[in-house]
Amino acid sequence: MTTEQAAGEPPTADLVGVGAGPFNLSLAALADGVPGLDAVFLEQRTAFRWHPGLLIEGATLQVPFLADLVSLVDPTSRWSFLNYVRVRERLFPFYFAERFHIPRAEYDAYCRWVSEELPSLRFGHRADTVRWDARRRVFEVGFTRVDADGAALSTGRIRARHLALGVGTAPHVPAPLRELAADPEVPVLHSADYLAHRERLRAARHVTVVGAGQSGAEVLLDLLRARPEGREGLTWLARTRAFAPMEYSKIGLEHFTPDYTRYFHGLPEAARDRLLPAQWQLYKGVSAGTLSDIHDELYRRALAGGWPDVALTPGVAVTAAERRDGRVRLALEHAEEGSRAVLATDAVVLATGYARRPVDRLLNALGPHLARDGSGRPLVGPDQRLVLGDEVGGAVFVQNAEQHTHGVGTPDLGLAAWRSAVILNALTGRDAYPLPRRTAFTTFGLTGHHRTAPDHAASPSPGRGHDDRKECA
Repeated sequence: MTTEQAAGEPPTADLVGVGAGPFNLSLAALADGVPGLDAVFLEQRTAFRWHPGLLIEGATLQVPFLADLVSLVDPTSRWSFLNYVRVRERLFPFYFAERFHIPRAEYDAYCRWVSEELPSLRFGHRADTVRWDARRRVFEVGFTRVDADGAALSTGRIRARHLALGVGTAPHVPAPLRELAADPEVPVLHSADYLAHRERLRAARHVTVVGAGQSGAEVLLDLLRARPEGREGLTWLARTRAFAPMEYSKIGLEHFTPDYTRYFHGLPEAARDRLLPAQWQLYKGVSAGTLSDIHDELYRRALAGGWPDVALTPGVAVTAAERRDGRVRLALEHAEEGSRAVLATDAVVLATGYARRPVDRLLNALGPHLARDGSGRPLVGPDQRLVLGDEVGGAVFVQNAEQHTHGVGTPDLGLAAWRSAVILNALTGRDAYPLPRRTAFTTFGLTGHHRTAPDHAASPSPGRGHDDRKECA
């Protein structure tokens, strides 16, 4: 391993981003359109991949294609999805396909195209440390260049006037199953690795899927379609009280607008902490289409007169797990009944979601400067920047690490471009990307929004009264 820039001073950029998932990739794409802004993004992976283990054939993005990296802020950007299909000479086929929700694999390919074309990205660069250089008034980021296997090749440093942390999430494995999941010989795996193990799972006599979200539903459906009728051998377990559809009404979706984000950020910490778990159906439910597909497949298999060998059981927690006699034994507890049971299965897929990677290790040197809330979490301002002491002159912006301050829209792709524009506007001190003042028909809360109703109804405009409506009827 060698050390880069040992002799000279490290370069200084206006903005250094750590991580290049969809959110920081959005920031990089929009930063590319800001004249004079010098931005560099470090990513430890050697190429962009978005949930490769769940790019199941036929699976679609749960947000419209307009929730790409840039369009909801700048639809004229060269980095839009529509420009991607134009460059690929597929604009007319896309037009005739009439797809508002594109395949997940196509979104992955689109983001990879952007990542390969943008000059600001540095793949194979793992950020290790961040410190504030008070003398130079800049951040210094120490990084390691790594190969595809993660082996260190060299080290280096880069300075930044501002930082943007988009370190992403990691698969969450519940505590009772961590020991088994860590053993490669035991068929207990997270859904993030599903496709890599799909053939092994299809060959298993019985498979249990744990988790009631979209990933769990898609894995169950994919396995179900490949199993012989009458010998499906599938169980779907979930802690939630029901396999519930995701909220997808047009008014309900306004929870994923900047208006709601601002409202949520303005609530007291205790109110935010009470509210967020109760909103699980906004972001942890299953699309109604996928639930319908599962039911249709089960119904088709029941036409011959028997019930498919598939158990769908909500309200169940896995409290312990062990490997015995070549099988995995799951200790189960039903919350409402208070009953307990043991399920013997041959393989387990954990569709148990993702946990945000903590930024504390990376920001260890900044610890004394960080403001925290009553639960010890970093405080994040409305413009996405960590609240730091006045002695730190630069800004540290965060992406997908602020759900406790910004609400359910934090991990939603539909807010990626807007959030990136907020960061760039704060960083440049001007409206690099003008943003709308209002984005929802719903008025969230009364503070600062209450409008007094008029004392009497307004007189109808000439030619717009009841008679006109009768004539049109």
